[in-house]
Amino acid sequence: MRILLIEDDETVADFVRKGLKEEGYVVAHAADGETGLQMALTETFDAAIVDIMLPGMDGLKIIDEVRSRRVRLPVLILSAKRSVEERVRGLRAGGDDYLTKPFAFSELVARLQALTRRAQDVSDVAHVEVGPLRIDLARRTVTRDGRKIDLPPREFTLLAYLARNAGRVVSKTMIMEQVWDYNFDPQTNVVESRVCRLRDKIDRGFDHPLLHTIRGVGYVLREDE
Repeated sequence: MRILLIEDDETVADFVRKGLKEEGYVVAHAADGETGLQMALTETFDAAIVDIMLPGMDGLKIIDEVRSRRVRLPVLILSAKRSVEERVRGLRAGGDDYLTKPFAFSELVARLQALTRRAQDVSDVAHVEVGPLRIDLARRTVTRDGRKIDLPPREFTLLAYLARNAGRVVSKTMIMEQVWDYNFDPQTNVVESRVCRLRDKIDRGFDHPLLHTIRGVGYVLREDE
């Protein structure tokens, strides 16, 4: 899942960004309101974490603009303002949830998961199936033929990306950008190694493979006839 983080405090931003990446999220960061709004309107994200006090444009203005453009984007407001009035103001502006600083990272993740789960339930894409493989995007679980497959966060994110593009060959560059948020580096083998581990978990012991390598092109998740 891709998360937009709009936060001008570099210490907080670095803490949240690193923590979310460890949980398997891809995080795009904007340090000011105008950049954050531009990203929210022109790129696709599963959710946004928005601070209220920002240079250039405050968080409530960003949310108002996003809602006026009818962009479907769950928003978690992150703010040092703790009063009931401020929380109500943030929610009325269009925020979906409100978390005050300082905060426990585990609570931030739980609230983020709840936001994306509700959004997925509304859009009826809470799970993806590719043949006998079922990926529950909300609960972050995977089964094949009813057998549970345990995946660490990054491998789950990789599988979810491949599943959303089932039947379509995705390149190494696309995976690097969407799953790791890296620019293409021809010297790294991070994609190959993770795909190898993922294939071992979802295909080993089953009758036919689902994860295929298209030599010189990329990878595709599909059920061959």
